[in-house]
Amino acid sequence: MRRLLALLALLLLCLALPATAQLRVVSLAPSLTETMLDLGASDLLVGVLDGGERPASLAGLPSVGRYGQLQAERLLSVKPDLVLLWPDSVGAAGRDQLKKLSIPQLVVEPRDLEQLAQSFITIGERIGRAEQGRQLAERFAAGLAQLRQRHAREVPLEVFYQVWDQPLYTLGGKQIVSDALRVCGARNLFADLTLPAPQVGIEAVLQRNPAVILVSEPAQLGAWQAWPQLDAVKKRQVWAVPDRGLERPSFQMLQATEKLCRLLDTAH
Repeated sequence: MRRLLALLALLLLCLALPATAQLRVVSLAPSLTETMLDLGASDLLVGVLDGGERPASLAGLPSVGRYGQLQAERLLSVKPDLVLLWPDSVGAAGRDQLKKLSIPQLVVEPRDLEQLAQSFITIGERIGRAEQGRQLAERFAAGLAQLRQRHAREVPLEVFYQVWDQPLYTLGGKQIVSDALRVCGARNLFADLTLPAPQVGIEAVLQRNPAVILVSEPAQLGAWQAWPQLDAVKKRQVWAVPDRGLERPSFQMLQATEKLCRLLDTAH
């Protein structure tokens, strides 16, 4: 009888204890949303910043705005315990709003692929998925090592990466796509520039004369035929980026980088 009473008392105590609250996370970048899915943590997401097509599994999740346009009221309405932030995804005004809201933030802004792998560990530890984060990082690092070995070149291939055409924007050396080019045995033509997305003139491209030109949108390809003196145009090596996932730093960037490497392997 005493044992039964003790068990009943223990059961009543357990029922009286408050349930452990589940972390409520808002992702403020599509890449960070993908990372949450890769970590098996979609159940923790209570809101996302939209930008492009959503994963089907998150179709019913509340939106807290669109890329570059954070809606603070919507963010507050989902009562997050943690905000995952890629700074460029909300702009300066959005970052100022977040400071005033005093919601805990984890800022993730990898500048190269090794930092991207480390971010999986950092996010995993913060949200209670530490082991998943380590495993994801190890898989990513192993895949990168294979790509570096397979696509190494004695002389790097000079590549101009066009983000936009009017005005002409490219990527600087501290942007993560520059590192993807290095993995493929190539070099960003404007790797010496420190801004993430600097504006350049056509004269600068002509002077540096890339062997390959990559454009973000296929509609931008034809305009380069106006400059037949460029090696990239002479060799018919003006191509559209094979996978726009290259510009979205999450685990899928490994596959996007592999596609880029295969394309650049055909250059001469």
